[in-house]
Amino acid sequence: MLTAYAAPALMAGTAGLVTGQRDLVVAACTSIAGTSAVVAFLVGCWLRHGGRPRRWTLTAPRGVLAAVLLVATVGAAALLGWFAARWLPGHTSLPAAPWLERLRVDLPVSAALATTIVTLRWRGTTTASPA
Repeated sequence: MLTAYAAPALMAGTAGLVTGQRDLVVAACTSIAGTSAVVAFLVGCWLRHGGRPRRWTLTAPRGVLAAVLLVATVGAAALLGWFAARWLPGHTSLPAAPWLERLRVDLPVSAALATTIVTLRWRGTTTASPA
Protein backbone atom coordinates (compact mmCIF):
# COMPACT_ATOMS: atom_id res chain seq x y z
CA MET A 1 0.00 0.00 0.00
CA LEU A 2 2.95 2.29 0.61
CA THR A 3 3.98 1.92 -3.02
CA ALA A 4 0.41 2.60 -4.14
CA TYR A 5 0.62 5.90 -2.25
CA ALA A 6 4.21 6.90 -2.96
CA ALA A 7 4.39 6.22 -6.71
CA PRO A 8 1.48 8.47 -7.75
CA ALA A 9 2.47 11.11 -5.20
CA LEU A 10 5.99 11.29 -6.59
CA MET A 11 4.94 11.25 -10.24
CA ALA A 12 2.09 13.76 -9.98
CA GLY A 13 4.05 15.91 -7.51
CA THR A 14 7.03 16.04 -9.85
CA ALA A 15 4.78 16.94 -12.78
CA GLY A 16 3.22 19.70 -10.69
CA LEU A 17 6.62 21.10 -9.75
CA VAL A 18 7.96 20.97 -13.31
CA THR A 19 4.88 22.63 -14.80
CA GLY A 20 4.41 25.09 -11.93
CA GLN A 21 0.96 23.80 -10.97
CA ARG A 22 0.80 24.24 -7.21
CA ASP A 23 -2.65 22.65 -7.02
CA LEU A 24 -1.33 19.50 -8.70
CA VAL A 25 1.47 19.25 -6.12
CA VAL A 26 -1.09 19.42 -3.31
CA ALA A 27 -3.46 16.99 -5.04
CA ALA A 28 -0.57 14.59 -5.63
CA CYS A 29 -0.17 14.02 -1.90
CA THR A 30 -3.87 14.09 -1.06
CA SER A 31 -6.57 13.03 -3.51
CA ILE A 32 -4.37 11.33 -6.12
CA ALA A 33 -2.10 9.29 -3.87
CA GLY A 34 -4.76 8.76 -1.22
CA THR A 35 -7.23 7.36 -3.73
CA SER A 36 -4.57 5.11 -5.22
CA ALA A 37 -3.66 3.68 -1.82
CA VAL A 38 -7.25 3.11 -0.74
CA VAL A 39 -8.25 1.50 -4.04
CA ALA A 40 -5.13 -0.70 -4.08
CA PHE A 41 -5.93 -1.87 -0.55
CA LEU A 42 -9.60 -2.56 -1.27
CA VAL A 43 -9.01 -4.31 -4.59
CA GLY A 44 -6.18 -6.36 -3.08
CA CYS A 45 -8.35 -7.44 -0.16
CA TRP A 46 -11.22 -8.29 -2.48
CA LEU A 47 -8.98 -10.35 -4.75
CA ARG A 48 -7.46 -12.28 -1.86
CA HIS A 49 -10.92 -12.91 -0.41
CA GLY A 50 -9.64 -14.14 2.95
CA GLY A 51 -6.81 -16.14 1.41
CA ARG A 52 -9.11 -18.09 -0.92
CA PRO A 53 -9.65 -16.26 -4.23
CA ARG A 54 -12.97 -16.61 -5.99
CA ARG A 55 -12.88 -19.25 -8.71
CA TRP A 56 -13.81 -16.86 -11.53
CA THR A 57 -10.98 -14.47 -10.64
CA LEU A 58 -8.51 -17.28 -11.26
CA THR A 59 -10.08 -18.66 -14.43
CA ALA A 60 -11.13 -15.47 -16.23
CA PRO A 61 -8.61 -14.07 -18.69
CA ARG A 62 -6.36 -11.42 -17.16
CA GLY A 63 -7.75 -8.65 -19.34
CA VAL A 64 -11.36 -9.52 -18.57
CA LEU A 65 -10.72 -9.58 -14.82
CA ALA A 66 -8.91 -6.24 -15.00
CA ALA A 67 -11.69 -4.71 -17.14
CA VAL A 68 -14.48 -5.86 -14.81
CA LEU A 69 -12.75 -4.48 -11.74
CA LEU A 70 -11.76 -1.34 -13.62
CA VAL A 71 -15.35 -0.53 -14.55
CA ALA A 72 -16.49 -1.10 -10.95
CA THR A 73 -13.82 0.99 -9.25
CA VAL A 74 -13.80 3.82 -11.79
CA GLY A 75 -17.60 4.01 -11.59
CA ALA A 76 -17.52 4.18 -7.81
CA ALA A 77 -14.71 6.75 -7.82
CA ALA A 78 -16.50 8.90 -10.42
CA LEU A 79 -19.67 8.87 -8.31
CA LEU A 80 -17.68 9.83 -5.23
CA GLY A 81 -15.97 12.63 -7.16
CA TRP A 82 -19.30 13.91 -8.42
CA PHE A 83 -20.77 13.71 -4.93
CA ALA A 84 -17.89 15.69 -3.45
CA ALA A 85 -17.82 18.33 -6.21
CA ARG A 86 -21.55 18.88 -6.77
CA TRP A 87 -23.67 17.59 -3.96
CA LEU A 88 -21.62 18.59 -0.93
CA PRO A 89 -21.46 22.36 -1.63
CA GLY A 90 -25.16 22.46 -2.44
CA HIS A 91 -26.33 20.50 0.60
CA THR A 92 -23.80 21.23 3.32
CA SER A 93 -21.98 24.24 4.69
CA LEU A 94 -18.87 23.22 2.71
CA PRO A 95 -18.23 25.96 0.13
CA ALA A 96 -17.52 25.15 -3.52
CA ALA A 97 -13.76 25.15 -4.07
CA PRO A 98 -11.40 24.37 -6.97
CA TRP A 99 -9.99 21.34 -5.14
CA LEU A 100 -13.47 19.82 -5.03
CA GLU A 101 -13.71 20.11 -8.83
CA ARG A 102 -10.34 18.32 -9.16
CA LEU A 103 -11.86 15.29 -7.45
CA ARG A 104 -14.07 14.64 -10.47
CA VAL A 105 -10.90 13.78 -12.44
CA ASP A 106 -8.40 12.77 -9.75
CA LEU A 107 -10.49 10.02 -8.17
CA PRO A 108 -11.44 8.03 -11.30
CA VAL A 109 -7.98 8.31 -12.88
CA SER A 110 -6.26 7.22 -9.66
CA ALA A 111 -8.73 4.38 -9.22
CA ALA A 112 -8.17 3.20 -12.79
CA LEU A 113 -4.40 3.09 -12.45
CA ALA A 114 -4.40 1.43 -9.03
CA THR A 115 -7.00 -1.19 -10.04
CA THR A 116 -5.21 -2.12 -13.23
CA ILE A 117 -1.79 -2.44 -11.61
CA VAL A 118 -3.00 -4.38 -8.56
CA THR A 119 -5.18 -6.75 -10.61
CA LEU A 120 -2.54 -7.54 -13.21
CA ARG A 121 0.20 -7.98 -10.61
CA TRP A 122 -2.01 -10.15 -8.39
CA ARG A 123 -3.07 -12.32 -11.29
CA GLY A 124 0.58 -12.75 -12.28
CA THR A 125 1.32 -14.24 -8.85
CA THR A 126 -1.56 -16.75 -8.76
CA THR A 127 -1.85 -20.15 -10.36
CA ALA A 128 -4.14 -20.71 -13.31
CA SER A 129 -6.28 -23.31 -11.54
CA PRO A 130 -8.22 -22.66 -8.30
CA ALA A 131 -6.85 -24.18 -5.11
